Amino acid sequence: MAAGKEIRTKIKSVENTRKITKAMEMVAASKMRKAQERMKAARPYAEKIARVATHLAYAHPEYRHPFVIARDSVKRVGLIVVTSDKGLCGGLNTNALRVVIQQMRQWELAGVGVDVCALGNKGFGFLQRMGANITSHWVGIGDEPHLEKLIGPVKVMLDAYLAGRIDALHIVYNRFVNTMKQEPVLHQLLPLAQTAPENEAQLKTYWDYIYEPEAKPVVDALLMRYIESLVYQAVAENIACEQSARMVAMKAASDNAKDVIGELKLVYNKTRQAAITKELSEIVAGAAAV
Repeated sequence: MAAGKEIRTKIKSVENTRKITKAMEMVAASKMRKAQERMKAARPYAEKIARVATHLAYAHPEYRHPFVIARDSVKRVGLIVVTSDKGLCGGLNTNALRVVIQQMRQWELAGVGVDVCALGNKGFGFLQRMGANITSHWVGIGDEPHLEKLIGPVKVMLDAYLAGRIDALHIVYNRFVNTMKQEPVLHQLLPLAQTAPENEAQLKTYWDYIYEPEAKPVVDALLMRYIESLVYQAVAENIACEQSARMVAMKAASDNAKDVIGELKLVYNKTRQAAITKELSEIVAGAAAV
């Protein structure tokens, strides 16, 4: 019964693995609910400040911030890559990094240099192996994003834009659609995307604000908060996607382990029955010989 013992060992090993994946599925389900609530709570603020910031592009203010003014030529761009710190979440990080690779290749073919800010350990490690020019990074995001920790790496990219070292800033992250679907998104942060008015009447609706005491400090603070809110929302969306993808992946792993255990038990029973049949045959043959 050496073969039977080996099969029993395999069954025990798969059962232990299934216990781990089942526990991880339950933990991810618990964290996913909190992450989704945090993400949905941040969306209204991000949408409102985005509308205000976009409005400034056509409001004809007395002061135009550099974030609003598009550069004549783009020679170097900045890219913020948001990924998870841990794996075991299906193809979540792979899909986002695939978008990063495709976009970087397009920029490379166009002769455009790329500076990268990596948020998340998986993206940071991947970009290091690629040999990308990483100017700032943050790992150890955890289950909840902290704005005070995000500001540092992101400000490096904003300072580079203000100094003219980069001419545009983009961000790649996973956007939460539902529990079963997460899609990678490439979004332009700077310069602010301007939507052309459909007609002259719509252009007149872009009235200017009244600034106190003056426009410059108000617009500077507003657009800085705008970029921070977009990056925070991207990280919050990515965390919700991570927990959802991990829950789905661990559930699939648990179901697969259950199927493997069933198949191994069937093989074990067949092996055991064959051994019993062989022993009975030997006993009957010996009794007939006597």
